[in-house]
Amino acid sequence: MDLPRSFTIRESSHRILNPFTADKLATLGRALALPPGTRMLDLACGKGEMLCTWARDHEVAGVGVDVSTVFTAAARERAGELGVGDRVTFVHGDASAYVADEPVDVASCVGATWIGGGVPGTVELLGRSLRPQGMMLIGEPYWRLDPPDQATVEGCYMSAKDELSSLPGLLERFGELGWDVVEMVLADQDSWDRYAAAQWLNLRRWLDANPGDELAGELRAELTTAPVRHARYQREYLGWGVFALMRRSG
Repeated sequence: MDLPRSFTIRESSHRILNPFTADKLATLGRALALPPGTRMLDLACGKGEMLCTWARDHEVAGVGVDVSTVFTAAARERAGELGVGDRVTFVHGDASAYVADEPVDVASCVGATWIGGGVPGTVELLGRSLRPQGMMLIGEPYWRLDPPDQATVEGCYMSAKDELSSLPGLLERFGELGWDVVEMVLADQDSWDRYAAAQWLNLRRWLDANPGDELAGELRAELTTAPVRHARYQREYLGWGVFALMRRSG
């Protein structure tokens, strides 16, 4: 069980595997004002940057789960670099089936709601691990601008317009599922640039070092088209954010 190799090549230099900068991640941590000792579960945790930096900055503790052996190894290395290896643990496994042994204060899935088959399924999955008054963090894309045609939809790596909502529509969806939105931090176009453009440099360096690899043709084609595709479609039309939710009562 692992991710395709192209994922780890594309994001080889990234610490955060979504269009969030370190500043945005730090802003979210400060906004939530999590007390020391907060227990977290982060599903599809990638390289563990959220857990590791929040363990350092806010003294949280927790477990991250990811399907990639490369990413979980990088997360453990990062925990050692930041001196928080006694507070955070990283598990290689199927996040779509992972439930905490004991209820946690914060359960998160930042940018990988495919593990639950979409937002509703991921909310339900995270809710299984969350204590009654706990907080859920969901990272999810939305339409920043209404896509005018199918070419724009596909340029944003979607197959149909209704795969995503507008930002107001996404917030309404959380409410329909029985959750209050209590905080959000949104990516901006610069965040997208930092995420996407770093991939191009990773691809080029890998191609230069591995011209005969079986993936070289596929990744060469991707690098040829990705910058224009990003500038024309993704940067303009696709939003992304992390949303903090708490279950409605009464």
